[in-house]
Amino acid sequence: MYKIMLIAAGSAVGGVLRYLVQGWGQALVDGSFPLGTLIVNVLGCFAIGFLNKALTVLLVPPEYRLTLTVGLLGGFTTFSAFGWETFALANEGQSLRAIMNLLLSVTLGVAAVLIGYRLAERWLGV
Repeated sequence: MYKIMLIAAGSAVGGVLRYLVQGWGQALVDGSFPLGTLIVNVLGCFAIGFLNKALTVLLVPPEYRLTLTVGLLGGFTTFSAFGWETFALANEGQSLRAIMNLLLSVTLGVAAVLIGYRLAERWLGV
């Protein structure tokens, strides 16, 4: 239960940070491009790569690593987890699986958005 509470606390902070950083990024381009989301995703990917290595080397206890990676960065952006998992596959010599993860996640993710959107249109009669 302690780990769950730490992750929840990290997620709350990460969600607020995402809102602030994304809003700041969008203000830079007057909403003409999803720059805020791009900034959040890139920062999250950088942070998860840095933290996964640094926290392991520094022997930070697992529950605090989870607080920062699953909690804080998960609340900030789940794209960082996707980036980390794809990198880890490639780094372990599983290039085909890394490419499959990349292609399937993006393709199926966008397709799921489309299907969900169309389903909501039909359901609501719009």
